[in-house]
Amino acid sequence: MTQTSTDPISDMLTRIRNAIAVRKSDIVLPHSNVKESVAKLLQKNNFVEKITVADASIGKTLHVKINLEDSNAKITEIKRLSTPGRRYYVAAKDIPTVKSGRGLVIVSTSKGMMTGSEAKKVGIGGELICKVF
Repeated sequence: MTQTSTDPISDMLTRIRNAIAVRKSDIVLPHSNVKESVAKLLQKNNFVEKITVADASIGKTLHVKINLEDSNAKITEIKRLSTPGRRYYVAAKDIPTVKSGRGLVIVSTSKGMMTGSEAKKVGIGGELICKVF
């Protein structure tokens, strides 16, 4: 029996948040291209250690290594901004900064998932997915 979520990105962020709370270093979750691109952005900006995609008997799984063994997580807070019931779209000039630039906003644009600073450089807005610091 499979469990499907109405908001898979929120489910992924909650799994990361819960794993950090109980000091687990890695999580396994069902794969999707959107979750993989969010995880890759987190890895590229040094919030998570490693991302791997594995084939399971049915579908794929996404393995996210949050931190190395015996070390603290680099994520202090991770929060979903746009939800299925309330989408949050912004123009390029209105993309927020998180903690004076120490954090990161992930934006879904017409050119794919990117950080808020990358979207500002390109000059395109989009849907705010989440903020991390």
